[in-house]
Amino acid sequence: MKRTLEQRLQDGPVVCGEGYLFELERRGYLQAGSFVPEVALDNPQALKQTYRDYMNAGSDVVLAFTYNAHREKMRIIGKEELLEPLNRQAIRLAKEVAQENTVEEALVAGNISNTNLFDPEDESSKEAVRTMFAEMITWCKEEGVDFVNGETFYYFEEAQIALEEIKKQDLPAVITLGVMGENQMRDGYEVEEACRLLEEQGALVVGMNCFRGPATMQPYVEKIREACKGYVAALPVPYRTTEEHPTFFNLPDGGCACHLPTETTFPTSLDPLYCNRYEIASWAKDALDTGVNYFGLCCGASPSMLREVAETVGREAINSKYSPNMEKHFLFGTDDSLKKHNQSYRVKA
Repeated sequence: MKRTLEQRLQDGPVVCGEGYLFELERRGYLQAGSFVPEVALDNPQALKQTYRDYMNAGSDVVLAFTYNAHREKMRIIGKEELLEPLNRQAIRLAKEVAQENTVEEALVAGNISNTNLFDPEDESSKEAVRTMFAEMITWCKEEGVDFVNGETFYYFEEAQIALEEIKKQDLPAVITLGVMGENQMRDGYEVEEACRLLEEQGALVVGMNCFRGPATMQPYVEKIREACKGYVAALPVPYRTTEEHPTFFNLPDGGCACHLPTETTFPTSLDPLYCNRYEIASWAKDALDTGVNYFGLCCGASPSMLREVAETVGREAINSKYSPNMEKHFLFGTDDSLKKHNQSYRVKA
């Protein structure tokens, strides 16, 4: 019998693979801009392979790709009739892949997220958000997910509504917040206070995801760890955000020689601003030392990056056998059978 999320957290770090949005756009199966996960219906095998790649890279969780698959997004693209089929299909595909795990069947998480509809001054928007979450979480319950991941909320109150609706279905909740450039929630809460309140209100795991790279997320993760008694999550984007530019929404690229079609590098010109895997590993160690329990990466992450996180926190991934080993490389290797005239050329190559 597979362990629950809480049992796994009690046993040690849990890794959750996120980042499907950018990864599937990069693979050619999702449109940047609208960022709606139609891939679940249009190219289910592509989605299954992406699930599989992240699971094999060390994810304990197959997160159903329903990020942005809410009624407001589907309305914007004129496809509300596909809302329920898309949500159910994404979960069913996740369950199929989770059962493939040869070590222990992976957990399957339902997924809800920021709606971009929430307005703290508009009570009708709050009810609309609640209705959207309620229907998605009902489908999660009916499809048999292990828990629900509510993520990227930049309003505390919207996260609170999400948690309330998850609890109504008696499902464990992971709630992670996205902190924008003003360094607090948009309704004025400090992120550590928001997480403390969400924990007190019944979230199993609280923390942060998306928007911020390791350098500008970690200081706030440390504050959350101090404020909260339970399990803490951290899932940054793998980009070199800075104190001056704390999120990837306005991250500049001084080396770009072309004219960008967008106002900023986000979302399709961020490539030169990646962290390398060793920066990711360094962050994961810091987060582990801080007392983070639930690890991952968000938009922009690749399976190899996630594997670096998993290995850093003490896990061996199914695909750890493919982790870098330069011993046999013709220039940089150390194997005795390699040609010395090639090895001596390593700094000239």
